[in-house]
Order: sequence, then structure tokens, then C-alpha cells
Amino acid sequence: MSVELLQLGGARRTPMITQSEASECALACLAMVAGHHGFKTDLIELRQRFALSLKGATLKQLMLVAEAIGFNARPLRGEIEELGHLKLPAILHWNLNHFVVLTRISDGGGGRRYHVHDPARGALTLGREEMSRSFTGVAVELLQAESFKPKQSAPPLRIGHLWSSMTGFWQAMRNVILLSLVLQLAVLASPFFLQVAIDTVFPASDRDLLGVLAVGFAGVAIVSFLASWLRSVILVNLGNALSYQVVINLFRHLMRLPLPWFEKRHVGDIIQRFSSTMPITSLLSQGLIAGLVDGVMDLFTLILMFVYSPVLGAIAIVALGLYVVVRLLFLKAMQLRNIDAISTAARENSVFIESVRGIAAIKAFGREGERQRLWQQSKADAVNAQIRLGRLTAGFDAIGKLVLDLEGVLFVLVAITLALDAKLTLGMIFAFSAYKQQFLGAGMRLVEQGLNLKIVQVHLARIADIALTPKEDDRIGDAPDFSQPITTHNLWYRYGMGEADVLKGASIQIDPGEMIAIVGPSGGGKTTLMKILMGLFEPNHGSIQVGGRSITTFGKQAYRQSIGSVAQEDALYAGSLAQNIAFFDTDIDMERVEDAARRACIHDDIKRMPLGYDTLVGDMGSVLSGGQKQRVLLARALYGQPKILFIDEGTAHLDPETEAKVLASLSALNITRVMIAHRTQSIAAANRVYMVADGRVLLMTGDDEQPALQAVAGE
Repeated sequence: MSVELLQLGGARRTPMITQSEASECALACLAMVAGHHGFKTDLIELRQRFALSLKGATLKQLMLVAEAIGFNARPLRGEIEELGHLKLPAILHWNLNHFVVLTRISDGGGGRRYHVHDPARGALTLGREEMSRSFTGVAVELLQAESFKPKQSAPPLRIGHLWSSMTGFWQAMRNVILLSLVLQLAVLASPFFLQVAIDTVFPASDRDLLGVLAVGFAGVAIVSFLASWLRSVILVNLGNALSYQVVINLFRHLMRLPLPWFEKRHVGDIIQRFSSTMPITSLLSQGLIAGLVDGVMDLFTLILMFVYSPVLGAIAIVALGLYVVVRLLFLKAMQLRNIDAISTAARENSVFIESVRGIAAIKAFGREGERQRLWQQSKADAVNAQIRLGRLTAGFDAIGKLVLDLEGVLFVLVAITLALDAKLTLGMIFAFSAYKQQFLGAGMRLVEQGLNLKIVQVHLARIADIALTPKEDDRIGDAPDFSQPITTHNLWYRYGMGEADVLKGASIQIDPGEMIAIVGPSGGGKTTLMKILMGLFEPNHGSIQVGGRSITTFGKQAYRQSIGSVAQEDALYAGSLAQNIAFFDTDIDMERVEDAARRACIHDDIKRMPLGYDTLVGDMGSVLSGGQKQRVLLARALYGQPKILFIDEGTAHLDPETEAKVLASLSALNITRVMIAHRTQSIAAANRVYMVADGRVLLMTGDDEQPALQAVAGE
């Protein structure tokens, strides 16, 4: 279908919204287009309403979400030349695996330019050649349906949300204000010394008066020094205390977010988002409070300036006003450039982390050069983004300096004219000049701090993905009674809207002390079922019960404290083997550590190491073989003395003899065990076997168990 609709003009701005998850470009594009039409929303709201899987959104899913929020979505196919007929903003399919928003098209001397909001890269201006490399020929127009209703977005994250009430905060603020008053009086007095010296002492050659004035104003200088020092100490302590609370509270919240939140994001992006606390804490600890207080106190200086000369006072106000106007004109561009710089830095960080973590595979395949080029390109993008931001900042600084220089010229012209008319003395001009410098300096600092708060909104928006995402229910109730059976009732689960159901009405029963094997083809839903049983995933429908009580009534913390697990993606952490087995318990019980290691059949291996249990594991357990690492992870799970043990392919890296020893050791434990397995030896040790295939969970009986197990083992 060719594109036929004419573009309708409009002056409404399309917001720039960057994606948080690796697969949510479609939601970000919809949020941008919806914002243009007056439907203010954000990714947090859309994510909660329309969950997508790690696979991202198809064109069909994008259209379903668009219709759900009040748009008629019209998919179109056309060439680049036909994009001018689209009603903008429109969504374009990009690089076969991405979506962007085309906001406008402009014609210039260098040819037609396409203005694109890329949720992964920021605001871009592209030529035809760049468009042709990425645009797939598919576009989606979004027209308001009859059901469309504009709405305001939820209140954004504010700095105050990031810290709780602090003991002594307002007392410290009262001290800051009192010291600022003393400092302001000293600041106001200093230029008066200069005026009296020039207008009174100098004409009369009164050396005695000069000495008295010098002693008096030296005392004022000492008082000013003490007040300034005390205020700085209070502000440094207060600012850093606030900064510490921001970081601690955010990390506490991050640790309590649900597992799917982490699985849908790149590690580098999470690190970059958390690093967005640095500009905020820097603003808090390096001048925000002082700038705001000094700005308010600056009113006294302004009043005194008008006492000297209303005309010169008005010139200073106009100069400061022009500075504010220039700053506001640059504000939006600065925000967009900051978004671009942060996003490109996050991508570069992700590529770097992936390259270091996967260095063994990179070397095995001889792909060092390819990874270098990939990282080098992402680094170049980050550097170019910083250059664009730096050029914009340099332009603003130059224009701001021009405004102040012109104000200085006008001040000299008017002040000398007033002196020639005998309306000002030379001493008054010098004093007024000092007051003016103080006023403009404090006023500009106030403006900078106020506008820095706007710039910081870019970082707050990134932190909001962490801070405003609902955390897991972390209340601790009474412990589950695992002497009762665990049952699941009609579990349904899908990873995202429009995705196929991974589990379809799964119902199983696990009796106390049993060893249950879960088998089935890869991708059939075994790991998903286990994560639901562990309370890591929330089913879309159905429940898990222990002794007839839903696990939600115990609280996830109480439930998880009673279980142990070994998962495929589990990792060891930098530290000793003892620390890893005890999972960095503050008071390590070495008897339990060794007992857990014996049960996991790793004790003898550890004893043969030169440092024994004090052996440092290294990054991600790199000093251990695959089988040793699995057994250390098993020992870690057993250290907590769990009532139920979940194992996902926990013996896959073991040789048959060691696997048999581990299985025999597990069979001797008086706990419930649930194991995902493919090997017949592991499956044969189970009391019951459940087959998971095509989302269905079936209990294997004696008649059909052996053929099924042979099929799984063959896979």
C-alpha cells in the first residue's frame, strides 16, 4: 500500500523518550507519539499495562497497544520519497529489529533532512542516504480514535522522593540561614568601606579615620570568614548526608525489584542508570542549598543598589534577565544533548562489559577484531555526543559572557554620566560596582542552580525506571510448613503481551521429602515453572500453595528463606570459597560450610587447594572447573539448611561417577528436592517425574515414563 495521507501541520512538540529495556522501543515510540497528541504517559505506566517479552514487540503488538490507548493504527508501506505524505509524528520500522519516530521533515541547502527520535540513540537528524540504510519501508500512522482522551502524566520523580526525612535537617537549615544573614551583612558592609575611603578619607587626607575604618572592616572580614567557613562545613555535611541517603535508598530499592526487571535490561544500562545519581548528589553536595540561600539573600543587595541608583539597578536586572532568557533558550537543547550523551555512554558501557565477560568465546572464535570495532564505534558515538554537548555549552558560555560584557560597557557609560551630573560620587560608583558584581554573581548562581534542577530531570527520568518500579512484596510473615505438600493450581504464564503461553494450566503436587524430576524438550517451560515455584516469577493466573495456603500469605522473603536453589545462570562472587558457600554471611559458621561442601561432594577438592576454604574464587568463579563451580553452588544452597531444594541442571557438568555421588548425597537428605534434568541417571533417582511440553505439565506413569525419558535423554 502506498502512503497517501497528506501531512497536517502542527506546532506541538514530540517528547524524546529513551527506552529502558532492551526490547521496549515500540512502547517508547508509542509514548512519544501519544505525548505529541496530549496523552501524557511514560514507559513505567505503559510497561505495567502492556508487558512485553525480551523478544520485543511485533508490528501487530504495536498496533494493539496503540488501539488500547485510543489511536487508530494504520500500517503503510512506501519509499523514502513518500514519507512526506505521512501524518507526523509517525512510527518507522528500522533496521529490521527496531522502531523509531519520524517527527518532521525539513528542506535545506544540503537536501531533505529527516528528524528522527530514536529511543535507543536520542534525537537524530539524518540525510537520505542514512535513512535508506535503516528504513525498511514500513511505517505506522497513528490517528486519534473517537475513544481518544488526552491525559496528564503521573507526577515525575523528584529529588525529594529519593531521601527520607533526616534527623536534624531543619535545624541545620536554620543555622545555614542565620549564618547566611551574617555573611550577607558583611558582604554589604565591605563596599561601603571603599566608598568612605574614596569620598571622605582621600579628599581630607584623614589617616586616622583610615586606620579606624581599616580596623573596623578587618573585624567585619574576620566575622565574614568565620560565618562563611561554618556555613560551608554545615552545607558540606548536609549535602553529602543527603547524597548518601539518595544512593543508599536507591540501591535498597534496586535490590528489591522483581527478577524480570533485570532480565529485560542490559547490565551496562543498569549501571549507567544508577550512575545518574552522581550528577544529582553532586548538585546536592556542591552548591544547590548555598545557591538557593544566597539567591534569596541577594534581594538585600538589590534593594541597596536601587538606593544608590534606580537606573543602574535596572540595568543590572535587565542584564540578569537577558542571561536567564539565553539560558532558557539553550535549556531544551541541553536536555536533549544530555540524553544523547547518557544513552551513548550506556551502550558503550554495555558493549565493554559484554566483551570482557565473554572474552573466552571471543578468543575461541578469533573475533577480537570484530569486538574491538564494535566497541570502538560505540565509543566514537559516545565521544561525538560529548562533543555536541560541549559545543552547545561553549556557545551558551560565549553568549552569556557577551551579555555581561555589554552590561559592563553600559554601566560605565551611565555611571560616569551620573557622576558628571553630580548624582553619584566616585566612591559611590566603586561601591555600586562591587554591589553589582555581588548581585550578578549570586543571581547567576541562583539561575544556574535552578536550571541545573531542570537538567537533572534527565537523570531523574533515568533513575525513575528504578525508583518508580514497584518492588517485590518484601514483608516477612510466618514461615511455611514444608511438612505439608506444595501444590500448584492452574498456572498460566506468558512473557509478554501477544506472546504464546509458556505454561497452560499447570497443576502439580510435591509431597514432603520427595525428589521430583521435571523433564521436557528445551524451551518447553521447565525453567519458567521452577522460577514460579521459587517465587521469582508471578504467574498470570493460578496459585502456589503450601499446606493449602498461598505463598503470598507468607511473604516472599519468608518463603525464599526456607528454600535453596542452583540455577543455570547462578554465579559466584569475588571472595573466598568459604564466603561464597556461606553467601557472605556476616558470621560464617565453618562447620556448616564444611558440612555443606561434603554433601555437595566438593570438600575433598577444596582441601587439595593450597589455601583450602580461603582460596579466592576470582571473578565469576574463573579459577574453578565447570563441575567444581556447580558443586560449590550446590554447597551454597545447602548451607542455608533449606526445607526444599530447587536444582536446574545442577549436575550437567559432572562426570557420571561424580554425578552418582552427588545424587546419592542428595537422596540421603531429609528435604524436598525438585530437579530439572535431561540425564537418565538424574531422572531415575526421582520419586516422580513431570513432563513439561508445549506448556502442558503431565505426570509420567510407569507405562509411559520410560519412552518419554529416552526421548528427553536423546534430545
